[in-house]
Amino acid sequence: MRSAALGFALGVWLLQFQPALPGAGWIALICVSAAIAGAGLSKRVPRAAAAGAVCVGCAALGFAWAAALAHLRLADRLDPALEGRDVVVSGVVASLPQSFDRGVRFDFDVDTPQAGVPRSIALAWYSALAPEGFSDAVPVHAGEGWRFTVRLRRPHGSVNPHGFDYEAWLLERGIRATGYVRAPGRRDAGESAERLDALVMRMPYLIDRLREAARDKILHALPERPYAGVLIALAIGDQRAIDPGQWQLFARTGVSHLMSISGLHVTMVAGLFAALVSFCWRKSEGLALALPAQKAAALAGFLAAFAYCLISGFAVPAQRTLYMVGVVAAALWLGRATSASRVLAAALLLVLVLDPWAVLSPGFWLSFAAVAVIFHVSTGYTAKPHWLVQWGRVQWAVTAGLAPLMLVLFQQVSLVSPLANALAIPLVSFVVTPLALAGAVLPFDLPLVLGHAILEALMATLGWLAALPSAMWRQHAPVPWTVPLALLGIAWLLLPRGFPARWLGAVLALPLFTVSPPAPAAGELWITVLDVGQGLSVLARTQKHALLYDAGPAFNAFADSGSRVVLPYLRGEGIARLDALVVSHDDRDHSGGAGSVLEGMPVAALWSSLPEGHALVSAREAGGPCIAGRGWEWDGVAFEFIHPGAGTEGPGARANNRSCVLRIAAPGGRVLLTGDIERVAERELLRRAPGLLPAEALLVPHHGSATSSSPEFVKRVAPRYAVFAVGYRNRFGHPREDVLERYRDAGSTLVRTDTAGAVEMRFAPGILRIERQRERARRYWHES
Repeated sequence: MRSAALGFALGVWLLQFQPALPGAGWIALICVSAAIAGAGLSKRVPRAAAAGAVCVGCAALGFAWAAALAHLRLADRLDPALEGRDVVVSGVVASLPQSFDRGVRFDFDVDTPQAGVPRSIALAWYSALAPEGFSDAVPVHAGEGWRFTVRLRRPHGSVNPHGFDYEAWLLERGIRATGYVRAPGRRDAGESAERLDALVMRMPYLIDRLREAARDKILHALPERPYAGVLIALAIGDQRAIDPGQWQLFARTGVSHLMSISGLHVTMVAGLFAALVSFCWRKSEGLALALPAQKAAALAGFLAAFAYCLISGFAVPAQRTLYMVGVVAAALWLGRATSASRVLAAALLLVLVLDPWAVLSPGFWLSFAAVAVIFHVSTGYTAKPHWLVQWGRVQWAVTAGLAPLMLVLFQQVSLVSPLANALAIPLVSFVVTPLALAGAVLPFDLPLVLGHAILEALMATLGWLAALPSAMWRQHAPVPWTVPLALLGIAWLLLPRGFPARWLGAVLALPLFTVSPPAPAAGELWITVLDVGQGLSVLARTQKHALLYDAGPAFNAFADSGSRVVLPYLRGEGIARLDALVVSHDDRDHSGGAGSVLEGMPVAALWSSLPEGHALVSAREAGGPCIAGRGWEWDGVAFEFIHPGAGTEGPGARANNRSCVLRIAAPGGRVLLTGDIERVAERELLRRAPGLLPAEALLVPHHGSATSSSPEFVKRVAPRYAVFAVGYRNRFGHPREDVLERYRDAGSTLVRTDTAGAVEMRFAPGILRIERQRERARRYWHES
């Protein structure tokens, strides 16, 4: 069983790294190969050889199984011809609606078959009214039937190194298109929305309506209370109810897994009901004779876990735990629970058979790894230790055992996690969660008030722990070969006391922390244009210095590309500080993420064209305005601002034309970063500094708009590569076709972040190499 489960998991995992899916012929060939490998087994084959053959055969089966399901899921796709066109769809609101500052988001199940429209889509409904009037403007609830006029597009997200893969997340949830409801009242929109049914009487939609009622009850009982969202997440699994700032605190203290319906909570509910049924069952002689108490308890535990998962909306993490509980219950029922590792292997196999995309989720790896570590450190002892000693041993082992995975997934590990979890696990799992569940269903609010009071005390303690200077270890993303070595070393280190040379485990884990990713050599220049959608953020690196040019857009009041894209990339590359941050001008798509960067990382100097008194510059002493002629040199690479000049700084000048234009000259070539300058600024540059304009790489002005890239400017720069920082199907129509044609005529190679993802250019003497992230890390689900 263990060899089969590990092999199947390996095959599923390998499939998810493929740039394209294998065809039906390859899948059939893989299945035949797996059958041959299995048929070759016999009792005369050595045990190790048999296990190896089973592992290889099951790996092939896992690869073929995941590929077959992926073909089925990708077949349910949006016809590209329907993108950007009005489409009428009828169906059911299939999730809890999530309000935001400009509207509401929800999943929608299309129940009227329509050619080219997927069965499950994610919609946003924007309101022109103020947020306080939004509930009246868009009265949408879970389980309602609606007919909408929508604009749809295929799944598409930013693709950056060390970044979140939005397209993979949608694929795992089965969402095959995203879009928005057409605004009512527009002459070209027609009747954009019509409610057809107050409640569709199907079990999934009934459960979602009950979950929405529970959420409303908690919000009504705890108005304006800071941790009401945590209680909602614990009761019904709505993690988006938690404030982003609270998620940062949970991550810093290593308790994020507790602040939603996690595997621990599902297991706690199952165990509680199993113990209760077992106790009552043994009191009845007739019941005990009819069915052993152990089997009754196993069945009750599974049913309780199933009910709790339904309350949580049957989210993928809860499903995984339910499958694990189901395997344990089945093993107890059949009297086969003889080996914890076999039970874990069976659960792993079941999860991946039902959901091969689970391997894309960090929670999958962390949950199974945590259980495996607990099994690893809880066996092999001749004497049972004191419970407090065992608790401390488990906390230390889980923190150390998960460290490699945490560094791979998040490039950080909470060092206060053992202490924080020792306090938070019993409180959240055995006190706050039951109170949240009770408060969600009982007709009075006392459990919710009490649960919130306990949370306030807990959060104060977690805040104190998070404020400790050494609360978090952050570093670069590990070099790939160091990860399996570290996992082996930590497994060796956690062997029982008395095992010889356990210290060798620490030696094996050492490269994980000490081996750094590649960096530029002296005189080299690395430029990375990040994929931040319709906005701009560029990192320039030399041997010992790093400069960030713009920080991308702000998405809403709580999220921006600085926190979601820029900082994860910088940390993944091992950049712990910025020597300079340039904010080219005061446009939301360029400066929106700068605040998060300044808060999340030390910045030595801030250069900008922002007005005096601006929030970003008021607290900064180093740096100053980006005046033409100001320059410096780092590691053999010259940096110089060539715009704006003194005549373009007045209050009457357009912000775009005051953009900081930065010229970077390395032995391997020159780069021109132009912000959003328009033709006025281009003419000024052609008049004042024509000799500084030729460059091998140009960040095309203003995303390729019609107001920029004049023929004279393009001809003078004559870039070998013209890079367009644009969002997929952006509402501005950038880049314009006539602008693209202008660069083609100049002999430039065109590179767009919406189709290439992040773009990396490496300049070395005599060498200019360019890499596109969507090509370098392409997966079969990525849309072109």
